[in-house]
Amino acid sequence: MGRNNVEKYSIGYAILKIFLGFWHNKVFYRKVIVIGKENINPKHHLIFAPNHQNALMDALAILFNCKGQPVFLARADIFKKKAVAAILYFMKILPVYRIRDGYKSLKENDLIFSKTIDVIKNKNGLVILPEGNHEGFRRLRQLKKGICRVAFQADEAENNQLKIKIIPVGLEYSNYRRFRQVLTIVYGKPIEVSEFHELYKQNPDKALVELKKRLSEELKKQMVNIESEEDYEAIDELRSIVNGKFSDSIKKPKLFRDKDLIDKLNQLKNINHSLYKRVCSLSLSIKANTADLKLDYRLLEKKKHSLLWLLVGCAVLVVGFPLFLFGNIFFAVFMGVPIWQARKIKDPQFVSSFRYGVSAVLALLLLLPTLILSLIFFPKWWEGLIFFISLPITGLAAWSYCLLYRRIRGGFRIRKLFFSKNRLFETLNVDYKELMSIIAKTGDEI
Repeated sequence: MGRNNVEKYSIGYAILKIFLGFWHNKVFYRKVIVIGKENINPKHHLIFAPNHQNALMDALAILFNCKGQPVFLARADIFKKKAVAAILYFMKILPVYRIRDGYKSLKENDLIFSKTIDVIKNKNGLVILPEGNHEGFRRLRQLKKGICRVAFQADEAENNQLKIKIIPVGLEYSNYRRFRQVLTIVYGKPIEVSEFHELYKQNPDKALVELKKRLSEELKKQMVNIESEEDYEAIDELRSIVNGKFSDSIKKPKLFRDKDLIDKLNQLKNINHSLYKRVCSLSLSIKANTADLKLDYRLLEKKKHSLLWLLVGCAVLVVGFPLFLFGNIFFAVFMGVPIWQARKIKDPQFVSSFRYGVSAVLALLLLLPTLILSLIFFPKWWEGLIFFISLPITGLAAWSYCLLYRRIRGGFRIRKLFFSKNRLFETLNVDYKELMSIIAKTGDEI
């Protein structure tokens, strides 16, 4: 699979996608919530436009939660080494050349553009990250005109017969870097490029601006968008304080709860600015004090931490400890090694991509030999198969064991802080109750 036939169906790619998709959706993330799949019609000529905050993981979110074999555009400098370029072409990624890559190299974009037309005509689905580069902030940045230019020129090249549609895609991660987080994907309603054809004929530059503006507006509807730079940290943290407990909710995903919360705050800012600033101040205070006391927001939500419940939890930890040790075989190899190696990554937004990549490669290299050895060493084949299947199951159980341990330890810590009348903890409790009271009343005041 090379650049010349990137739009063609690849059996090897399809097989690899099944395995890597399972690893992505079921192992690396504990839950992937997909909304709006009804907006994707595989018979249409589509361009997907996701927001870009988490490096390679943004592209993988589309790849593993969309049918077919979509093709991606990426910056050309990562294609410099032939071996790397061969892998990227196999992964159906095409280079886009910029002036910084050399003026002569810009001519290569003519060939790339020709291939994008083949991709769109073949109904693969073309994925373009319209912000251009990634940034670890939950806001939509200025979009580049490239995606609009590709859409117009591809349609024009085919006499406007393709009727290309751009699908805005909102991506949200409960945490950018950690394992076993929640990924939410929202496919918005398609934007008909044909709506801008007449304007494009009369004034191409204005048409590019208008389509880009429309795409920006639609993208903001599908994602968490914190526009305030001054209060960004406070608002971003408020999402976790208020809505953290809804991270796994499918009925009303946290992404939409966060959007509602941000909308209310924006209105509160105009109606009662002093109260808005108080909310921001409380958010930052709670964040700092929770960190100093080594607690988390889930512990603050519970009014009581029953001693009986904590003791039962301790008993579960004791009984489950052998299972935890066994599960650590899987956990240490496929999660521990990537975490340890990722310390070398300078760009924090590449940490998750690196961890996924290393864990997936380890799985590809080690799981099959482990299965074969299991079948050889156990006297009965089904015993070896059970042993092999138990490795990932107990590995993920070991992760849950760690969470339970932290919950029990935190519960005991809160009881100690409460009975010792720790001043910082008392301040934290007062601030938390005040903040939640304001948030509860805010909806009625607006």
